[in-house]
Amino acid sequence: MSNERRVTRRVFLRGTAGIIGGAAAFPYIVPSSALGGAGGVAASSRITMGCIGTGNQGINDLRGFLGDKRVQVVAVCDINRESAGYWNNRIGGREPARRIVEQRYAKDKESGKYKGCDTYEDFCEVIAREDIDTLLLALPDHWHSIPVIEAAKAGKDIYGEKPLSLTIAEGRAMSDAIRRYNRVFQTGSQQRSDRNFRRACELVRNGRIGKLHTVRCGLPGGNPDYSRMGDRKKPEAVPEGFDYERWLGPAPWAPYCPARCHVNFRWILDYSGGQLTDWGGHHPDCAQWGMGTEKTGPVRIINAKGEFPRDGIYNTATEYYFECIYKDGVKLVVSNREPGGVTWEGTEGKVRANRGRHDAEPKSLLETVIGPDEIHLYESNNHFRNFIDCVISRKEPVAPIETAHRSITISHLGNIAMRLGRDLRWDPDRERFVNDAEADRMLVRSMRSPWHI
Repeated sequence: MSNERRVTRRVFLRGTAGIIGGAAAFPYIVPSSALGGAGGVAASSRITMGCIGTGNQGINDLRGFLGDKRVQVVAVCDINRESAGYWNNRIGGREPARRIVEQRYAKDKESGKYKGCDTYEDFCEVIAREDIDTLLLALPDHWHSIPVIEAAKAGKDIYGEKPLSLTIAEGRAMSDAIRRYNRVFQTGSQQRSDRNFRRACELVRNGRIGKLHTVRCGLPGGNPDYSRMGDRKKPEAVPEGFDYERWLGPAPWAPYCPARCHVNFRWILDYSGGQLTDWGGHHPDCAQWGMGTEKTGPVRIINAKGEFPRDGIYNTATEYYFECIYKDGVKLVVSNREPGGVTWEGTEGKVRANRGRHDAEPKSLLETVIGPDEIHLYESNNHFRNFIDCVISRKEPVAPIETAHRSITISHLGNIAMRLGRDLRWDPDRERFVNDAEADRMLVRSMRSPWHI
């Protein structure tokens, strides 16, 4: 028997992780021939994945990765064993996720059977598995920072759902951890892999609308009831198979009621920031892409106005408007009263993009060609595949964590300004407010023991 050690992709990735980003770093690329060809990849060569958070969005993302033959999902984790019907009859929980995985892989076997996906309640156990290369994290916002930081320490590459963070301080800690441990992180801001947004941003970045002066982001408003449980806001017994104490985790204690959990968590400030942060990982992210401000932010937040519910458990803004002023004078307007999508306005025209199309005034801008020596933005046509491509190549994905942090900071700043009811000055380099201790205290939230970052 040969004593030569077989170098698997897992060994390769971990062996190179320590030098990526250093002075001696260069692109590491595994050729497609090493994967066994596009049609079939040996199980021993596949990138292994664990999925933490298998509610509605987690199930959607899981299905996306199951379509990539380079990936082998080996574990799913959720504090909810199983539930159905809480949002348009969609299922959620670790047992439905396990069944989806095993049914998908069973189709590829002659026997039509497959058993190889483990289930967990505790995400720490998944992160601790040395045979897992990547993690899909699709958790409520108040549970984003701790698993990301711990997974980065454990050497995992991560696909994490938007919005990136619950607070600006948590986002900074997450981005710093990914950089410190040289991990690949893709944010689930999938509009970055949409040709319409990319094309619109390229037109703006290449000066086709003249000098940019105003950008408008239209996001949804309200606190919609996404479930059949929205009217059940009074305390109830915790259902069997649901670890509510762990669901709360670092958030303040509150009695269980169905309307607090599942998809409706985002209307409660203890866990999220409402429609403003839910969509803040989409349109404001693309706005900054077109503005070329992905690594910085505004210097002032002005004219902030918000309407917040006065009773009930839902307390995020239902109506909102604020303006962000950048160092070069460009104004970014974020409001639920603006048309949905992003509009960039310049001295010689405007460009608009939303899901499904982009448009321009004058229309002739749509026919313009971006030359080879002009700005060509990162091209990705499949958000999930782009992540796996970058896990292999060790290159930065289309929606990296620092960009996501800077994007969601806009929504966090808007929420802070609306809650304080006054204009604010912001230092995007120090990520602190200017001479405003009260606002600075809102950059972070205390965590319930024993959780901390």
